Amino acid sequence: MLGSFRVARRTPLLQAIRRQSTTSARTLAPVPGLDLSEAKLRRAVFYVPCSEERKIQKSLHSPADCIMYDLEDGVSLNRKSLARSLVAGALSGPQTRELGVRINSIGSGLEADDLAAILRCARLDVIMIPKVETPGDIHYVTSLVDRLAPESKVKIIAGIESALGVVNIRDIALADKRVDALLFAAEDYCADTGITRTKGRQELYFARSVVATTAHAYKLQAIDMVTMDFRDMDVLREESREGAEMGFTGKQVIHPAQVDVVQECFAPSSETVAKARRIVDGYQKHYTLGKGAFDLDGKAIDMPVVKWAYRVLHRAELAGVDGTKIGD
Repeated sequence: MLGSFRVARRTPLLQAIRRQSTTSARTLAPVPGLDLSEAKLRRAVFYVPCSEERKIQKSLHSPADCIMYDLEDGVSLNRKSLARSLVAGALSGPQTRELGVRINSIGSGLEADDLAAILRCARLDVIMIPKVETPGDIHYVTSLVDRLAPESKVKIIAGIESALGVVNIRDIALADKRVDALLFAAEDYCADTGITRTKGRQELYFARSVVATTAHAYKLQAIDMVTMDFRDMDVLREESREGAEMGFTGKQVIHPAQVDVVQECFAPSSETVAKARRIVDGYQKHYTLGKGAFDLDGKAIDMPVVKWAYRVLHRAELAGVDGTKIGD
């Protein structure tokens, strides 16, 4: 590590900084408290009903960062057994993306059979637990993981879908080290609270902010709500950009046509990357002069802005966006 700069030594970003900075590698400007440990992106979490073989086969070619095979809302009650029988095949395909399963909620009476069907699958990367309301919901799953698949490296996404889930969100986030992300589900939240969902989404701002803020407080990813009007790409783009501005790192997707738009919106734009490059390069240069804050295009640049710029470049690098090098 480089001071408090938490990032792998040989990432292309760090190599670029070392190679192109005006300072030497020994005097590289430190960035106290900067955390660049995020190893992968989950921009689009794409739900695929596990009772439909045609959709499972199509998912093998999806560019989504995370393919989430669904045993819950996307599967009717009379097809749950069929879905479980197909899930093992879905998790053994050639797909190189992150693969996960959304199980049925804890207390539904279906969750134990879901977990028994998936926990021995070698390609299971993440379990999405819907309708999490207490840490006990997380503990139920992790206890079965420890018993049935003790060598598993599986991660957990906790779905926050009710008022009680929002109230207990801190304890949920801290329930187990395998909790990797918090997810907000708007439709269930509205059903639970009696909220009427509007096009403006202002009635959801508080709950979404709580989810995003709590996730960042505990170094978790934050996954935003579904855009239900899956044919309207303008609404999808608007919601995606808004979610990214609120601090969400990704968004749930229910249709293949939504994937590219979501992943574009949750990756830094070329303009943002260019701005971040200039900030980081300027920081490196001014550090050698003994200056903390400096001027860039008439705006003061200090440490919080520098940290923002490094995070932008790191996410751009993970997303494969061109232009992450410093000081071209």
